[in-house]
Amino acid sequence: MASTYSTNAQLEIVATGEKAGQWGGINNTNLQILEQTATGVLDVDISAGSSTLVLTDGATSTGKNIYLRLYGTLAANRTVTMPGTAKRVWIMKDDTVRGTSNRTLGVLTASGTEQPIPPGATVLCKSNGSETVVTVLEKGYATITDANSPYTAVAGAQILANTTSTVITVTLPAAASTGDEVTIIDARGTWGSNNLTVDRNGLNINSAASNLTLSNNGQSITLVYVDATRGWAYKTNYTS
Repeated sequence: MASTYSTNAQLEIVATGEKAGQWGGINNTNLQILEQTATGVLDVDISAGSSTLVLTDGATSTGKNIYLRLYGTLAANRTVTMPGTAKRVWIMKDDTVRGTSNRTLGVLTASGTEQPIPPGATVLCKSNGSETVVTVLEKGYATITDANSPYTAVAGAQILANTTSTVITVTLPAAASTGDEVTIIDARGTWGSNNLTVDRNGLNINSAASNLTLSNNGQSITLVYVDATRGWAYKTNYTS
């Protein structure tokens, strides 16, 4: 009887009485796979294109690493795809450069829906074999100027907005879930002279169907999504 392979880590499972004289090599490979799933670190350059991870039966492979660091200057929107054959948990760190074209970065299971990764964030990815859920473990920062405007935020984003030259618009996500947060910070203390507009993108802000204008120097604000009625609410609104 041929070997079979475990669903999530693709460890080789040898049938009773089979593969005489090969057990040492098979066990060693299985141990290497387990080490990779527990401690494996992989740097993934996605400057030239999106990346599809690999889960290979009975061998170490890219999709089995527990930690992926994504890097490179994005020339277009990029995605990282996990094959839809296993239930996996892994961590990803965004070290990419997204530039003034507001490139996006996302992760998905092969047949699932892409989930955005906030700029500079470290995220926990959990796949049930068809869909991936992303939880932000550590937030990063996106630095924007008028060259980025309008800039579309994703849940979990922290945005340093520099309006030294002129006004900027930050657009909130078109869809949101309860507890999603977006933070916007006056990076140069210039919102008093060049305002920042928060575009509600179809969702309420503080129960009102209107955009928000931030016009205090040194201001920073964190918005948290409540529900369809309240929409985005102030979690913090600090003015220096």
